[in-house]
Amino acid sequence: MKVHFIAIGGAAMHNMALALQHKNYQITGSDDEINEPSRSRLQKAGLLPSEMGWFPEKITADLDAVILGMHARAENPELLRAKELGVKVYSYPEYLYEQSKNKKRLVIGGSHGKTSITAMVLHVFQEAGLDFDYMVGSQLAGFERMVRLSEEAPIIVLEGDEYLSSPIDRRPKFHLYKADVALLSGIAWDHINVFPTFENYVEQFQIYVDQIPADGALIYCNDDKEVRGVCEKAAQVKSRYPYTIPAHHIDNGITILETKFGNIGLEIFGDHNLLNLEGARLMCNQVGVGDELFYKSIATFKGAARRLELIGNSDKVRVYKDFAHSPSKLMATTKAVKQQFQNRKVIACMELHTFSSLNAEFLDHYKDSMNEADIAIVYYNPQTIAHKKLEPITHDQVKKAFAREDLIVMSDSAELKNYLKNFPFQNDVLLLMSSGTFDGLDLESLIRS
Repeated sequence: MKVHFIAIGGAAMHNMALALQHKNYQITGSDDEINEPSRSRLQKAGLLPSEMGWFPEKITADLDAVILGMHARAENPELLRAKELGVKVYSYPEYLYEQSKNKKRLVIGGSHGKTSITAMVLHVFQEAGLDFDYMVGSQLAGFERMVRLSEEAPIIVLEGDEYLSSPIDRRPKFHLYKADVALLSGIAWDHINVFPTFENYVEQFQIYVDQIPADGALIYCNDDKEVRGVCEKAAQVKSRYPYTIPAHHIDNGITILETKFGNIGLEIFGDHNLLNLEGARLMCNQVGVGDELFYKSIATFKGAARRLELIGNSDKVRVYKDFAHSPSKLMATTKAVKQQFQNRKVIACMELHTFSSLNAEFLDHYKDSMNEADIAIVYYNPQTIAHKKLEPITHDQVKKAFAREDLIVMSDSAELKNYLKNFPFQNDVLLLMSSGTFDGLDLESLIRS
C-alpha cells in the first residue's frame, strides 16, 4: 500500500505515518513546517520530507490513499492534485476507521478526561498481555508510538476527539469511529469557534452515543448532568454502565483506593482522575479484564504526559504540568492538587491560549475556576490574540471574569519567568496549566532554580 500524508508533521499525523510504515506500507509526506519531536522521529524513520512545502508532483495516480491533516488548507495544491487524479482522500479519523472496521472499536469521548482514560485502558491492556491497536493523543510511557495499527489485533482503543476531522470534513472525529463500546466522560462547552452554541456542542455527543449499535455498550459519568441527559436519550443501547467516584481516602499525600481486593495505593490523584479510573475499569471489563487484574495494573499507572505530570520535586517545591485550559478542566485540576496537598500552599498558573479561552465573550465561563489555589496567576500573550484575529482583552477583564480580586494577571513572558524564578517557595506546590507552552518558557530551568 502506498499512502501520502498532507501535513505529516502533526502530532497525530506523524504517529500514524510511523504506525503504517511499521505495517510495511510505503509512506511519503509533505508539510510547510515540522517541529520537534515530530521532526526527529520522522527523520529517524526516513520519512522526513527533503524540503518543506507542498509539491503536487508527489501526488501520483498509483497512490492507494492520501491522508489529509487539519494543518493543511482546503486549497492545498497537493489536495487539489489528488482530487484531479481521483486518488482517494481520507481524513485522519476516516483512515483509522478503514484500518479498524473489522475490529471491536472501543472509543473514549468527552470534553475532558479522554486522554487519561485512554491511557489507563492501554496501560491495563498492556499489563494484561492483550493484543490491541490504539490511538491516543499523548505520548505514553511504555509505548513507542501514539498509534498502533495491525492486521491481527481483534480490538482497537480510540481517543474520541470532538474536534473537526479535516479542513474539508466538518464532522467531529469521534463520529467517524462508529464505536461498538463508547465512553462519555463529561460535557463542558469548548471549541466555540466551531460549535457557536452550547446546544450545538451537546448535539455532537448525542450523535456520538446514538451511533452505538443495540448490542454495543455505553459507559458514562453519572455525576455529569449533561452526560446523563444525553445518555438517557440513547434508548437503542441495552448495556449501560454509569459510574461515579469510587471509595477512597488520602493518606500522607497518597490516594488509596478501597476495593474488595484490599486497599490499592495510586500514583495518580484527584476526583476527576478517580472518575477516569472508574470509566477505564468498566471499559476494560468489556473485553474480559476482571477487576482484580485491573486494580493490580492501575496501581502502577503514572499518568499521561502533561496530565498532572510531576516534572520536578525538591524540598522547596513540587511542580506539576497539566494540559488543563478550559474552565471545567482548570477547576478540576486545581481542586485535585489542593485536596491532595491540603497542608501546602498551591500556586496555580494557567495560560489563556486557545481560541475559546482568549475570546472576550467566553471569558466569563472561567468564574471561580481557580478559587482552590492559594495564589492564582493567569498569563496570556496579546500577540496570540492578534494572530487568532480576536478582540484584545485587558488585565481587568480577565480578573473580573475569574471573579477573584487577588488574581495575578500577566501578559509578558519575561515578567512571568522572573516572578516564578524568584518566588520564595517553602514546601509549596506549583501547578502549571496550559495547552500551549507559556510562550516557550523553560519549565525545567524554573525547577532547577
